[in-house]
Amino acid sequence: MRPQPRLIEVEVPERPEGAVLVLHGGKRRRTRPMVSPTQLSVLRMIPIARRIARAGRGRLAVFRLLNSVRGWDDERTPVRDVHWALGQMTTRLGAPLATCLVGHSLGGRAALLACDRPEVRSAVALAPWVYPGDVAADLDGRQILIVHGSRDRVARPDRSAGLARNLTRSARVGYVVVDGGTHAMMRRHDLFSGLAAKFASATLLGTSVDGPLARIQAGEAWIEI
Repeated sequence: MRPQPRLIEVEVPERPEGAVLVLHGGKRRRTRPMVSPTQLSVLRMIPIARRIARAGRGRLAVFRLLNSVRGWDDERTPVRDVHWALGQMTTRLGAPLATCLVGHSLGGRAALLACDRPEVRSAVALAPWVYPGDVAADLDGRQILIVHGSRDRVARPDRSAGLARNLTRSARVGYVVVDGGTHAMMRRHDLFSGLAAKFASATLLGTSVDGPLARIQAGEAWIEI
């Protein structure tokens, strides 16, 4: 039996105005080990999902996705699992809602490659493991935030910066460099999670923002903090 993805409810209010899907990372592997709910790449997204739910103040349906397999291969990528999860969310919520995808590492890559889905309004890629050519087919009107630590030794910031430049041809993109931030987001974790939560809330609910996100809204696309 082939491993199956799982959709986990974090918070689902009675009448949500938008939805957020949180995506974990995982190493690129030749084998196809199953995803464990206790692996670090999964666990580190739990507080981020909860913070997004708090920022939504009962107006956002927040879900986490457990991928069918750990990592990324040519046969089955997390992008397929994201498409499955979005379909499941529509079924559970009764209709497709404006959605924000929030992913870390390879989850950030999946978020960016799946954000051409019609219900997806925005995406947040935290320390994304990407290539500059990872541009989805149609990103017209999408809002994208990439947050990358300057001390990331796993996912190269120059690649995500190159991708951000390519994405600006068709989407609104903000790129934030977190000084001293690492791939695991342990250092300055509050900053990574706060930006993700506020961006999701702002792009789906129109809530006000301050700090780096206010600067991005004002047209300053490249910021170091």
